Amino acid sequence: MNKQLHLFDDTDLQPKPKKKGKTAEDFADYNGFVEKFKPKKTTDDCYTPVEVYEAVLHFVGEISDTEGRPIVRPFYPGGDYLRYDYPANCIVVDNPPFSIYAQIIRFYISRGIDFFLFGPHLTLFVKDADCTYIITNANIIYENGANVNTSFATSLVKDLRIWICPELKEGIEKAQKNNKPQLAKNTYPAEVLASSLTGRIINGGVELKIRKEDCVFITNLDALRERKKSLFGNGFLLSEKAAKEREAAEREAAVRKSVKRIEEPAGGCTVELSEREKNLIKSLSNKK
Repeated sequence: MNKQLHLFDDTDLQPKPKKKGKTAEDFADYNGFVEKFKPKKTTDDCYTPVEVYEAVLHFVGEISDTEGRPIVRPFYPGGDYLRYDYPANCIVVDNPPFSIYAQIIRFYISRGIDFFLFGPHLTLFVKDADCTYIITNANIIYENGANVNTSFATSLVKDLRIWICPELKEGIEKAQKNNKPQLAKNTYPAEVLASSLTGRIINGGVELKIRKEDCVFITNLDALRERKKSLFGNGFLLSEKAAKEREAAEREAAVRKSVKRIEEPAGGCTVELSEREKNLIKSLSNKK
């Protein structure tokens, strides 16, 4: 570890006052102190999410005849792939320690054991290894929280050296997306605009300007308040004119990006405006 150079001056000769007990400064970097003792996330501890593994296994079944062939996973905590009892005609479909990834591939090739292995995308290719590299560059979030760009190496494809494969990448991404909890979302009228409701417009590259006199700041909506809910991040009520401009911007964004309206997850509700809020909008629309 590199040490910073300490410049000596006469203040170093001054007696240091004794501290009485612990001070606030002693605990200022407590979190940093605790962080030193937390286990570090490495690519050797990347336990594969079940959904991702099943997507990979499905792909293996599509590219190779796996009927009657044992699928084995020798890379488990405390396991030793060198001494593992490999059944005859088996296929290793697993996520090995990336630090010895090349060594593992050479071992299976030398023993004639078929494999389909997760691999580090940036250092996927192994010298003098007769196998196929399936490029996915898939961002896999493993169960230890590590996010690793992952591709694959296999002995199951005999005529290819490199296969850039969007199909497997999409399958992995879909598996991870389906595994994420879907939060309930509400549907709001066009006259309600919060920061969280501007994504479709900005992602479509469309500009929208709303004048000061065409909106009024709100912290919540009456319908949400009755449900003991709140409008996340506050928002604005828009005049009828501004609401129409906002709808036009969303339509243009959808055309530009071919963005389809996202189905709201179950549990959300359609929020309607109260008479009080409708009157506020009318007052905005009647302004000269």
